[in-house]
Formats: sequence, structure tokens, C-alpha cells
Amino acid sequence: MNDEPKFAVIGGGSWATAIVKMLCENLNEVHWYMRSVYAIEHLKKMQHNPNYLSSVEFNTEQLKLSNDINEVINAADNLIFAVPSAFIYSELQELTIPLKDKKVFSAIKGIVPETGLIVGEHLNETYEIPFDNIGVITGPCHAEEVALERLSYLTVACANEDNAKFFAKYLTCDYINVKTSEDVTGTEYAAMLKNIYAIAAGIAHGLGYGDNFQSVLMSNAIREMKRFIKKVYKMKRNINDSAYLGDLLVTGYSVFSRNRMFGNMIGKGYTVKSAQMEMSMVAEGYYAAKSAYTINQDKKKKRAKTPIIDAVYSILYENKNPKKVFDKLAEKLD
Repeated sequence: MNDEPKFAVIGGGSWATAIVKMLCENLNEVHWYMRSVYAIEHLKKMQHNPNYLSSVEFNTEQLKLSNDINEVINAADNLIFAVPSAFIYSELQELTIPLKDKKVFSAIKGIVPETGLIVGEHLNETYEIPFDNIGVITGPCHAEEVALERLSYLTVACANEDNAKFFAKYLTCDYINVKTSEDVTGTEYAAMLKNIYAIAAGIAHGLGYGDNFQSVLMSNAIREMKRFIKKVYKMKRNINDSAYLGDLLVTGYSVFSRNRMFGNMIGKGYTVKSAQMEMSMVAEGYYAAKSAYTINQDKKKKRAKTPIIDAVYSILYENKNPKKVFDKLAEKLD
């Protein structure tokens, strides 16, 4: 036990809970930071997270729980961040422990709003972590299906192949298959963009569009994703791999998708604020839409053709009528 690597998970939500469950299949001890003292005390007594994936029972002897982020990070060399992108900046403001000697993998699917950077870039620039020690954990994988132990797939990306394989080893179990990739930037942007497209799918559903339209929307979305990612980071990649297309499809179609749910409410006439208040979880695509739209306006690079991102942005941030916007969008799809 003393020789096994020390892992810590930062976050108390559904995805963090699912990742802790995976790690507990392979490790005798997992450090876990949760902000909520109530959640920690409940977990210790009742063996489950009271707020997320409450069906997952933990052996609490495996868990080292704390609401002190510095204590948790100090105890581990291998960190997995799984908090909403909207909160990562403020969460890490409390840090006094340096990160530059840690291996840090992000399971966050979004942009850091305060810096406009994907999480890997933010960690490198702000905390001086070498890119070889920064990685990304992406799907297609819903936390709810991990809880049910349904066969699921992950992609672990890192510029350092050995580090990717190392993290993959400790996330793999009977119901989780893990592949590795060197495309850190591409997979991280894909994880961000698919949430925007899931909102678009939800809006379409809320407006009454059927399966035929949805299939065309998703077909256009994967091509749009390819154009966008190629603009920000050009390298050889197969956009049809599960980390890109697979993650897009599960997020766009699944009943577990919070972004699709958010979009569905917008399509049915909810305001952005009322839809956000209705949901218990953060729809990452809301923040991603603004970031992606802004990135694509960069005059230093040729603008990618992104009619779906533009449509979602205009609805969420310019208060445009969803029906009118999608009527125009439908004319641009093929």
C-alpha cells in the first residue's frame, strides 16, 4: 500500500464522484477534496455523496476526505480536477501549495472564463506546470452510467505518452475502457465544443424539430468542430474518433446531458436565467458558447465557419428569438 501512487480528486459533483469510483477500483487510498462540509460528513456516515450519484456506495476506509484544498493537494502527486470550469479560477485562488511538480489532469469540459483559456493552458500559464505533466480526461462517458457500471469509454490525452498511460491504468476497470492520445489541445477543445452543440440539440428539440433535423444538426456539428479545432491547433487527428465524435453524440442525444436539458428549456421559452435556476447542475456549454464565439473572432487567424456556435451565442447572449435563429440556421445546414 505504501508503494502505490497518491491520487487526489478535486471536486464534489457527479463527474468527480464517478472518477473517485473508478480510482477506488484500483487504489487502496484516494484523497478527495469537496467544498461542502455537509457532503463530507454525510459521506463518512452514509457511504455516499448526498448530492450527486447517491446510488454509488463507497468504502469510506479508502477515502481521505477534506474541505481543505491545500491539504488534499499536498498529500498527492497525481491530481484530477473535476469542478465546473466557471469555478476553477476561484477554487484555485485558495491554493498555497505549488502545482509545478505535480501531474495534473483535467476532467473539466470548458473554458476558464476569467482567462479565456482551456484548462490545460491556464494551468501551464498560471501555475508553471510543464505541458508534459498536464493531461485531459474526456469521454464519451456520462457519470450516471459509471454509477450504474455500464460499459463506458474514456480518452486520456497528454503530450507525455507515459503519463497518459499511467493515468489510464488507474482509471481502467471492468466497466471502463481507456485509450490514450497525444492530442491534448484538440480533445480539450472538443470536450468544450460538444457542450455547445448539445445546447443546440436541446434548443431544436424544445422548438419541436424532429430526429431528421437532429441528425443533420449533429452531422454539421462534427464538421464545424473539425474546422474550429483545426484553426486553434492544427495537427493530424481523426475527428471521427470517440473523443471527438463519440463524445459529441452522447452529449447531444443522451437524457443525462445537462447541456441538452438546458437547451431544451431555452427552446421551450425559458429565459437563460430561469433555465439556470431550474437546473441543479452547471451547463458548461453556456460559458463555452461565449468563449468559442470570442476565440473565433480573433482577427489574427482566419475565422472558421461556425454557424451553429454563432446561433447558440446569439440566443444565449444577444437575446435573439430561438425560433427565428433556428429557421435561419436550418437554411445553412446541409
